[in-house]
Amino acid sequence: MKAPPIRRERTIVGMSAVLLPFTAAGEIDRPGLEAHLARTITAGLVPAVNMDTGFGPVLSAATREEILGVAHRTGAPFVAGAHVADGPGAHFDVDGYRAELDTITAAGGTPIVFPSYGLGALGDDELVAAHAALGRDVDALHAFELGPMFHPAGRIYSLEVFTALLEQPAIVGLKHSSLERAPEWERLAVRDARRPGFLLMTGNDLAIDMVIYGSDYLLGLSTFAPDVFAARDAAWARGDDAAFWARNDLLQYLGQLAFRDPVPAYRHDAAMLLALRGQIDCDRTHPSSPIRPDAERALLADIAARLAVLS
Repeated sequence: MKAPPIRRERTIVGMSAVLLPFTAAGEIDRPGLEAHLARTITAGLVPAVNMDTGFGPVLSAATREEILGVAHRTGAPFVAGAHVADGPGAHFDVDGYRAELDTITAAGGTPIVFPSYGLGALGDDELVAAHAALGRDVDALHAFELGPMFHPAGRIYSLEVFTALLEQPAIVGLKHSSLERAPEWERLAVRDARRPGFLLMTGNDLAIDMVIYGSDYLLGLSTFAPDVFAARDAAWARGDDAAFWARNDLLQYLGQLAFRDPVPAYRHDAAMLLALRGQIDCDRTHPSSPIRPDAERALLADIAARLAVLS
């Protein structure tokens, strides 16, 4: 498939799936979370909490609600994952999702519909109808295509489903996380033809230059260095190719390292890098999350030193 035209000097909308840090004792590092949210907002990115990067699928509803409160107190716009805990063979739990949407919107956030087994098992027409039902309950929400390498209930929709979701006014954006360029290019073409104002957010941590073709982003990789992502985006907007690619190339090297198999271990890379940058106290992660070998710290220390020059 031929790549679409490059869109030069475009203002990029950047959203960052915020890492939830932990203490050495295995407790949530609440001051660390508050500081990291503040850094993300100061950089100019929209924080997204309770995403996979923030361990949203494995947190209790009470803990997710507590984190919504932390995001609310920043006073800045934010996005939050809407989760339903189910298992293989489950039916679509519309009431569970509605409760999540209500909790998120009450806290001032914009929900993004996180995958579940029940949602992912629906046929194409049912899937569209499910999103329509959820859209009737809120002013705005984001849909979410998430590949199974990130979450076992993940699903990449057909292009027909994507096209139908564009027709629903309450759905203002969609995060596409297939880690492939071609499906996202196809979606950009449909978006531009049918609803140019719709926010198509790349989740492709292996190809973060998708922004040059017109995608915006909601990335886990951006939580490693929101300041450098913001500097990269500003360079693109002002037409400074040298500054853009210098930052993009290093960030992409980081993405290729961190998002290798097993992909969920990228969260440990994020914690290690943030600790190396002096931005959190500990590189421990949620006990359910895979970890990287200790030798990885040497690679990340080199990247951290190089990022410091580019922020």
